[in-house]
Amino acid sequence: MNTQQRWHAQPIETIYNELRTHAGGLDTADAAERLQKNGPNALRAKPPKSFFHMLKEQIMDPMVLILIGASVFSAVLQEWTEATVIFSIVILNAIIGIGQEKKAQSSLEALRNMSAPTARVLRNGTESIIAAVDLVPGDIVLLSDGDMVPADIRLIDSANLKVQEASLTGESVPSEKEAGAQLPKDCVLGDRRNMTYTTAIVTYGRGKGIVVATGMDTEVGKIAGMLDEQDDLDTPMKKKLNAVGKGLTITGLTVCVLIILIGVLYGRPLVPQLLTAIALAISVIPEGLPATATIVMALGVQRMVKKNALIRKLPAVETLGSATVICSDKTGTLTLNKMTVTQLAVYEDIASGIPAPVAKAAAAPSSCYQELAYAAALCNDASFDPDRKGDIIGDPTEGALLYMAQAFGMDHEALETAHPRVFEQPFDSDRKRMTTVHQMADGRLTAYTKGAADELLPLCTHILTAEGIRPMTAADKEKITAVCTLMLEKALRVLGFAERTITAVPQRDDENLEYDLTFIGVTGMIDPPRREVAESVRTCREAGIRTIMITGDHKATALAIARELGIYQAGCTVLSGDELNAMDDAALDNAVKTAAVFARVSPYDKLRIIQSLKRTGEVAAMTGDGVNDAPALKAADIGVAMGITGTDVAKDAADMILMDDSFTTIAYAIKEGRRVYRNIQKVIQFLLTGNIAEMLTLFVATILNWNAPLIAVHILWINLATATLPALALGVDPASKNIMKHKPVTSGTLFEKDLIRRVVTQGLFTALLTLAAYWIGASQSSHETGQTMAFCVLAFSQMLRAFNQRSNTEPIWVRAEGANPWLIVSFIVSALLMAGIFSIPVLRQAFQIAPVSGMQWAIVVGLAILSIVQMEIVKWIKNTHSNGDTI
Repeated sequence: MNTQQRWHAQPIETIYNELRTHAGGLDTADAAERLQKNGPNALRAKPPKSFFHMLKEQIMDPMVLILIGASVFSAVLQEWTEATVIFSIVILNAIIGIGQEKKAQSSLEALRNMSAPTARVLRNGTESIIAAVDLVPGDIVLLSDGDMVPADIRLIDSANLKVQEASLTGESVPSEKEAGAQLPKDCVLGDRRNMTYTTAIVTYGRGKGIVVATGMDTEVGKIAGMLDEQDDLDTPMKKKLNAVGKGLTITGLTVCVLIILIGVLYGRPLVPQLLTAIALAISVIPEGLPATATIVMALGVQRMVKKNALIRKLPAVETLGSATVICSDKTGTLTLNKMTVTQLAVYEDIASGIPAPVAKAAAAPSSCYQELAYAAALCNDASFDPDRKGDIIGDPTEGALLYMAQAFGMDHEALETAHPRVFEQPFDSDRKRMTTVHQMADGRLTAYTKGAADELLPLCTHILTAEGIRPMTAADKEKITAVCTLMLEKALRVLGFAERTITAVPQRDDENLEYDLTFIGVTGMIDPPRREVAESVRTCREAGIRTIMITGDHKATALAIARELGIYQAGCTVLSGDELNAMDDAALDNAVKTAAVFARVSPYDKLRIIQSLKRTGEVAAMTGDGVNDAPALKAADIGVAMGITGTDVAKDAADMILMDDSFTTIAYAIKEGRRVYRNIQKVIQFLLTGNIAEMLTLFVATILNWNAPLIAVHILWINLATATLPALALGVDPASKNIMKHKPVTSGTLFEKDLIRRVVTQGLFTALLTLAAYWIGASQSSHETGQTMAFCVLAFSQMLRAFNQRSNTEPIWVRAEGANPWLIVSFIVSALLMAGIFSIPVLRQAFQIAPVSGMQWAIVVGLAILSIVQMEIVKWIKNTHSNGDTI
């Protein structure tokens, strides 16, 4: 369990003694001394990375270091074209990387902005208003309706106090507070009725309490601390690209050393060997890969924005596609975050033992339903917000009753005008009831009472039926209790309603009106699930992705919603925060394998769950909307925040924001993420095949003691011009029709299945074609002609090969997902760029292009076409002997 001072379990006198304070509050001098000692009631932030720190991180990448080294060597050898081009690539990569880093997280700033600006305190025995930042432990704070709680407070007095703590605890309804409650030490955060915490909103009543924690010591401060401690984590795609880069770096450096050693054995001059080594170093690095992967993800982001998914960090679009589990907050994510009456029961329903859905009851002509709707609308302190259509001013529970009355065709404002309230006895935590008296149209005075059904029943002597009012029997009470139990088992919040006709308006506030009541009926309300979520959960399950509900709400409520949405399946388990706290990390790692619901959990618990899932090898996505979700959102492989109901803290800690707050958008995002992942994999296969072909061409030529068939500027041109454009076109390839039928990709490397074999064999075959072109050109004409022919074969084969890289199983002329016109566009542009090299004298000289005869051009084109013929033959053989997955 998270270590903390258990103020909720200590008597008030003990707290007074520990904090050296009293009911009259601190004096000014003492408060100033404590402020000096404890610091301001504010959250601290970790300083952002400096520009030079970010630049250092960009430069220290192994692939970048090789490029810098190649640029320096080229400059030393006065190969200015190569040096300039290579250095430009390094600068461009650094600009892109730093630009992404500059999108720094502002989670702590958002938390600060949530803090209350002022507070009402007792200082020197008198009430005064001070800046909330100046509060200190021991201060006595006064709270009233509408106030934002300025610090963590142990209540010493409360009157009908209700506090909305959803952003911290995840509960969908305001918490009722009771200063005198005696609580156990291990009481979870959401059940601490005698405490209220920073950023909570007082929705009803008043209270007074002792400040027990300020600043970073508050519960919100602990969340800020967890956010501060969470480092920015590498996404799965970044890890895989880094692994590719490291592997290529080691391979490239090894081969570079071998080439120089072989050259020494042959007794060749050092400078040509160094130039060949530079060309090789460049050939082994897929310069276009980081930029192409970034652009592919950026295009995916643009598509997702149109579907209401806003990506804050580019790799997030791919990461969600790799997710194996989605941990979802309940309130506002799986549910509407709007208390709604879903069932009700009057005499005829109670007699049958089955409560009625609201829609069915509203369509029925029963006078009992009408009377229940009257009672719900009139015995009510909430109202519709005139400035924001559909919003409620007041308690969400009472707002749900107004919506119910609206379903019965009742206009709340008109109803209150026709039946004005002439007296009221407000709800209090002792009676658990509320009574209002109304002047009816016929002159009668009717008192409506609402409250907990078990508290209301003993006060009822009659019951309203379709035939009129009759005395209530013991059997009636048993049936009412049975219906209420049935509704409670569905995690509904049950309220009972009764009425009584009186002869005169009471003269005293404490006059007892709550006796000899006529029972009208009961309502059951809940924060209902979103209609579309069940289908999205099913889609995710088919895609091999498990959904786990993590909520601060009660276990029964969470389980009811989980069952309805299909999150809870046979064999799943449900755990509470208490059970989770009793587990060590090893036990938790075992429990998360079958858990479908975690209920009544704290922010620290959510973080532990995410960390446990990641330890067990899951790629974890976390959705949420409250302050309490922020640490887990940041720690997850991908954090998904709600755009409408989400707090700024949650949004700033997340990688992705759902602008429509719809869980369904996550299912689309998963599909798009998988498409991006597969397309990046195609791009990697395409680019690495070319890089391996370049490396093997130079390596084999060195072994054969030939002059270099390629120079550095040739390789750079192929990698950046004739390879990058087709790679980008592959990056927007349509998704496979079965992309959501496959299990998530959980491999730690991008080289899945037989990808390595394809890259090596294709690269080797292309290298042989390139060497053949060089040998033919050098034999027939000159070394320069051989270089030119080798350059053209390598470039043209790269351009052509993009067309059959779309699938590793389907022939080049078949693709069920539809055409990709961008491949044709990229081929035409690449061909025009190649034509420019041959037709512009300055470029012809820079690339050392030699004249090529018509026959030699025919040989170049024929060899280039052979590269795609080889791939099609391999596909045919594979399809003949096995059923491979289409990628």
